[in-house]
Amino acid sequence: MLDVVSQSNGQGKAGDGGMIKLAILAVGGQGGGVLSDWIVDVAERNGYLAQSTSVAGVAQRTGATIYYIEMCPDAGRLPIFALSPSQGDVDILIAAELMEAGRAIMRGFVTPDRTTLIASSHRIAAVSEKIEPGDGRASSAKVRETAELASKRFISFDLEKVAVDSGSVISASLFGALAGSGALPFPREGYEQTISESGRGVKASLAAFAGGYEGARGQSAGSTQAPFSESSRGEDGGSQMRGGADLSGREPSGPSRLLDNWKHLAARVERLPEEVRDMAARGLRKVVDFQDARYGQEYLDRLERAVGRDDAARGFALSTAAAKHLANALCYDDVIRVADLKTRSTRGARVRREVGVKDDAILQTTEYFHPRVEEFCGAMPAGIGRYIEARPKLAAFIDRRINRGRRIRTDSFTGFAMLWIVGGLRRWRRSLLRHEVEQAHLDRWYDLALDTAPQDYALAVEVLNTRRLIKGYSDTHVRAQSKFDRVLSALPMLKGRPDAADWLRRLREAALKDEKGDMLDGALKTVATLGEGPI
Repeated sequence: MLDVVSQSNGQGKAGDGGMIKLAILAVGGQGGGVLSDWIVDVAERNGYLAQSTSVAGVAQRTGATIYYIEMCPDAGRLPIFALSPSQGDVDILIAAELMEAGRAIMRGFVTPDRTTLIASSHRIAAVSEKIEPGDGRASSAKVRETAELASKRFISFDLEKVAVDSGSVISASLFGALAGSGALPFPREGYEQTISESGRGVKASLAAFAGGYEGARGQSAGSTQAPFSESSRGEDGGSQMRGGADLSGREPSGPSRLLDNWKHLAARVERLPEEVRDMAARGLRKVVDFQDARYGQEYLDRLERAVGRDDAARGFALSTAAAKHLANALCYDDVIRVADLKTRSTRGARVRREVGVKDDAILQTTEYFHPRVEEFCGAMPAGIGRYIEARPKLAAFIDRRINRGRRIRTDSFTGFAMLWIVGGLRRWRRSLLRHEVEQAHLDRWYDLALDTAPQDYALAVEVLNTRRLIKGYSDTHVRAQSKFDRVLSALPMLKGRPDAADWLRRLREAALKDEKGDMLDGALKTVATLGEGPI
């Protein structure tokens, strides 16, 4: 007959015979298994009996892997440990990413009467957040607010940054945060001894542990935490622009002739209304990075058309929207752009940093391409591209030979040279079919917005904002442009209505909600039933 150790509802402390229940939520690559092993080791090192189990998830499709640990002081009796956490019965919960903390709260693992919640404040977008064409991210601020209310103690700061700055992985900084929280009755030396005896990356792991420990101790002591930032992009998409341009505002360098051209363009931006300057400066950097200084001049020429029809009484909303969306429209994603971005030294440095490759290590990179005949024709001189597209049999013949996936090793000379040559075609981009098509599409959209402004200023702003729908290249671009056209197809039905701008905004938001466009179809049917008055 088993003599079972009693369990208490409160968090266990050394000598009180209480069971301590700890859950860890981590996705692949975050070292959740290592962290679990370390916690068991430090518990046993301090005279506790402990058991760990894990329930695997599939990345963030079905959730993170849950590592579950139960421990109690060794009282000479055999305890019965549970195999998985139960709702309302977890003393310590560690989440390796903020949204995993939110999911743990939703599952009932965090309770205000007993749970110490330790979570890194950084974000990893879940699949459900990524598949939404617009900004599908859940609100980090709401998760933090809920965590404060749902837990007994909430400790959260950027533990991923602590680990990266130390050259380690987040499991080490989470281990330090656990030690610094004081939620377990073990001394710091015991934690550090566990890391020291692990045998791999000890120095970096100890540095990350120390950072996590001090951060948690600071929060436990009531120190002021740095303001939390959602990310580089605001919850509504913010003023940041998609694409690979450097928007950091660093002073450009290069040949004197090109610098003189840049200074001339920058001076034009300074003459714009103050409300428009910041967005215009960002847009100018992006279009010049995409093509050249002359392209930046074309951008400002178009932008000044909107400024000329705008005024300060309305906050220059039309001009600001034009500054943002004109830049995105001019910097369309073609095969030249993709090849250019994939062969930049800054991209290689970013990949090394994100993967955690050291400077003395060799990084092998494989890029995936799946060109279609449309991309092939778009990269041809306009006359040749139109000739092929006008002959379906010829287009189908070419498509059968190029429409398949290709994996190109950009760490090899041949693979890198192929993409570098394609990226170098941008000097001839103005003569290519894709550029001609994009410019015509841009002009129709922009003229429509500016022509709408005298009759309905707010509606004109929303016409400009509709450009948010267009993104990506290949199939993604085709789907996005289809949604764009369908949203603007409602404009004749909306013109003249006092709530026309609001309805066009609703259509755009519906188009951004799901990839298939089912919500947009429903919204368009609603618009078709509208009468003359507001609804």
